Amino acid sequence: MKNDRTTTLGPLRDPSFRRSAALFRAFLREQHDPDHCYSLLARDAADQVERYVPLRDRVVVDVGGGSGHFAEEFRRRGADSYLFEPDPRELTAGGRRPTAGAVVADGYLLPLTDGVADVCFSSNVLEHVADPQTFLSEMVRVTRPGGLIYVSFTNWYSPWGGHEWAPWHYLGAERARRRYERRTGRPAKHTVGENLFPIHIGTTLRQVRSRTDVSVVSARARYWPLLPTLAPKIPVLREFTTWNLLLILRRCP
Repeated sequence: MKNDRTTTLGPLRDPSFRRSAALFRAFLREQHDPDHCYSLLARDAADQVERYVPLRDRVVVDVGGGSGHFAEEFRRRGADSYLFEPDPRELTAGGRRPTAGAVVADGYLLPLTDGVADVCFSSNVLEHVADPQTFLSEMVRVTRPGGLIYVSFTNWYSPWGGHEWAPWHYLGAERARRRYERRTGRPAKHTVGENLFPIHIGTTLRQVRSRTDVSVVSARARYWPLLPTLAPKIPVLREFTTWNLLLILRRCP
């Protein structure tokens, strides 16, 4: 019998047009079927992690993983997986029960000892914190020397940068937010300066590459179907075309 992962994803190569199309279709359904969207994304992210390290019997720390789809996928692959999420409401989003191993905790100050994690993981969180470098430093602290750090974010000038009110953020964040609220009749989830912050590819790459506690293993467009390492290398253009930057970092000894 085929397992759920095989049935849902099939043998999707990364990068490939088929994989990118499947993820994009899931994103379009995110508001109406978040469980499908994030389950698919979690399987894809776990595949990406396993390019660098097997997950079985590894300690994986998921920082800001919301309703727990990523932590659950890591656990299905044999990892000891723990979720640290600052917003209790996110743990039960969509009527889900909090996943096992979930802890309400601030990503700036994780309740973990130094070097406890083999893998420290954060998917699409960096744009939601006011101080990304301090957030990243905490991820580095809890990762063992030689361990892997997976961090991705949606950059501000991406077509998706305004999140639920994209792409109208190109005309101004406040205007885009008001337009969303008029059109939908409900308050926007994100407000710039409160829980969404403009973050840029070039600035982030320069900051990460200047650090002495990590080495950059890979910097790539997370969802691109072709030549994913090319887009982040082109100044200015990368801010619009990358969509989502994925950094794979290695903790230095």
